[in-house]
Amino acid sequence: MATTSATDPIITETIARELALPLAQVSSVVELLAAGNTIPFIARYRKEVTGGLDEVALRAIEDALEKATALAARKVTVLKTIEGQGQLTDRLRAEIEACGDLRTLEAIYLPFKPKRRTRATIARERGLQPLADLLLQQSQLDRSKDSVLASFVNAEADVPDAETAIAGAIDIIAEQWSEDVPTREWMLEKGMKFGQITSNVKRGKKEEAAKFEQYLDRHESAARIPGHRLLAMLRGEAEGVLRVALAMEDDRAISHLKSTFIKNPRSTFHRELQTAAEECFERHLQPATQSSVLQILKERADEEAIQVFGKNLHELLMAAPAGPRVTIGIDPGFRTGCKVAIVDGTGKFLANTTIYPTPPKSDTVAAGKTLLAAIQKYGVELIAIGNGTASRETDAFVGDLIREHQLDVTKVMVSESGASIYSASELAGKEFPDLDITVRGAISIARRLQDPLAELVKTDPKSIGVGQYQHDVNQTQLRKCLDRTVETCVNRVGVDLNMASVPLLSHVAGIGPKLAENIVAFRDANGRFESRRQLTKVPKLGKKAFEQAAGFLRIRGGDEPLDNSAVHPESYPVVSRMAGSLAADVKTLVGNAGLSQKLQPEQFVDAQFGLPTIRDIIAELGKPGRDPRSEFKVAHFDESVNSMEDLAVGMVLEGVITNVTHFGAFIDLGVHQDGLIHVSQLANTFVKDPNDIVSVGDVVKVKVLEVDMDRKRIAVTRKF
Repeated sequence: MATTSATDPIITETIARELALPLAQVSSVVELLAAGNTIPFIARYRKEVTGGLDEVALRAIEDALEKATALAARKVTVLKTIEGQGQLTDRLRAEIEACGDLRTLEAIYLPFKPKRRTRATIARERGLQPLADLLLQQSQLDRSKDSVLASFVNAEADVPDAETAIAGAIDIIAEQWSEDVPTREWMLEKGMKFGQITSNVKRGKKEEAAKFEQYLDRHESAARIPGHRLLAMLRGEAEGVLRVALAMEDDRAISHLKSTFIKNPRSTFHRELQTAAEECFERHLQPATQSSVLQILKERADEEAIQVFGKNLHELLMAAPAGPRVTIGIDPGFRTGCKVAIVDGTGKFLANTTIYPTPPKSDTVAAGKTLLAAIQKYGVELIAIGNGTASRETDAFVGDLIREHQLDVTKVMVSESGASIYSASELAGKEFPDLDITVRGAISIARRLQDPLAELVKTDPKSIGVGQYQHDVNQTQLRKCLDRTVETCVNRVGVDLNMASVPLLSHVAGIGPKLAENIVAFRDANGRFESRRQLTKVPKLGKKAFEQAAGFLRIRGGDEPLDNSAVHPESYPVVSRMAGSLAADVKTLVGNAGLSQKLQPEQFVDAQFGLPTIRDIIAELGKPGRDPRSEFKVAHFDESVNSMEDLAVGMVLEGVITNVTHFGAFIDLGVHQDGLIHVSQLANTFVKDPNDIVSVGDVVKVKVLEVDMDRKRIAVTRKF
């Protein structure tokens, strides 16, 4: 192969065909990516070049490019290896170069791949390949089997008798047939179409398998098994309690092998060839097909689950910010008390204390005085309560305090998933070296309410708890999806250059962790940034990084009003022309929707900026730096319901959606155990995808259908 370059026309043509996109669009995107441009930058600022492709389409091209480049590179390796063996024919080369996927390529390569020592290789070492070749001729010989086999008996070669000789020949043939590409494809197709995925409890593991009771003796069609069910089965296998397998139509498969490879029923070794077909299936093709089918289904299930996790994380990160209000964060507890931290409107730590309103001390009087004093001293507007242990008791205590003193304060239950991991992190240690881990957690809880995105990016997305099977799926693909989701959200919202932490800045297009550290170090040493252009003075931040990042960074109250908008610095001259056309200055135009609406987009189109970009600029001038996140609102939990024991069938409650899966949505009802709204209970009409109905963070009302105390399960419905 001539090249494996990302811009190889063959690769771009393949991607365009796979994604059903115009070749010109795909080629443009591939060139932009090859030039080091980021997806957020391309999506926002290169619409003319891409034909207006959105981020989803751009990611699809990026993924297809990565896959195609990897396939091309693998082809080079395979061709080189086979050529080195002296077995590369023109036909084989053409077959490899025409191959469209990695699985088929590996199947073609299998006969030439260096192998571990198998029964067939041992038989070859014993000199039995000629005997196998003789059997494969399928001739009706003019001498007896015994006389043929006798010539291969050689005690020195570890072939003491005829039985050993014929067994070795069968081993060679069985392996050889199993490496036939069309045969492997036939087996895979039939396994996917007609196979059954089975799960059974392992011997002596019935007690441990109780939580997998619905999978103890289960058969599911491979063609129709839902991804989440397969992941549950595989989790049981990983825990050593279930055995997951593929049940195939064995007789049909063996018959296919016999009809494919055995052509002469009168051949001298006809019976031995039939045995070879049976062994080929039982020892080679059945295990290989099982492995391939389970791998394909697992990859599909992973992809589905990871997409769900990405959506859930997106909703968490894009949750409505409470905004710059003085906030108390409370990390509830029983024996060790509730850790209280107060932060100002910017999230800056002000003070902390510990109160004991919960058992065993239950000192609500002293706790009330302490909390009231803090509220009055700092002008607190919001109280964020972590939703873990003792959260309902703490929430009830705070609610009583607010009512008793008629305080103009809003209390909100906040997810504390991952807060403990953040509080013990190196980052939290650097920010608050003198504070206890639990106090750091309370600060994080307060900040999560003020700005979920800015705070949650400090925590590994996997610690936030984005899905039920997040630890069972491909971790590399999960990480890739979650990182992309964070990148998308951060760049969509924009980042305050003078307030942002290193983790937040590191997700801005073109920056990354090292440059983020350099930016914060520069800011600490030189004071706030007054313009985007000052970024060019940051060590190691070159022209490309500036180009990619600048449009997503905001400077409030700086020298240049456009620096607090999504207008890219490269477009500032266009805005100057726009202002001039209205006989106004840029400062007057920015934020003046009435004035910007008078602009005629077509007037400003030139060789560099097309109509899509001009329209984006005009829209941004009307509402510069607009936050795309929704308006802040809270759920009101029933204060008489504090635990599962308080729930009753028929009860109507308000809660917050915490997780959305293919089979339904989980909801926090404030009882330390999320309830499940099954997909069939989400709406009065058929629901194909729960994500079409609810999102993480939604406040919804539900009715309790069932409370299972033994299995800690709560079933609720929205159909009432």
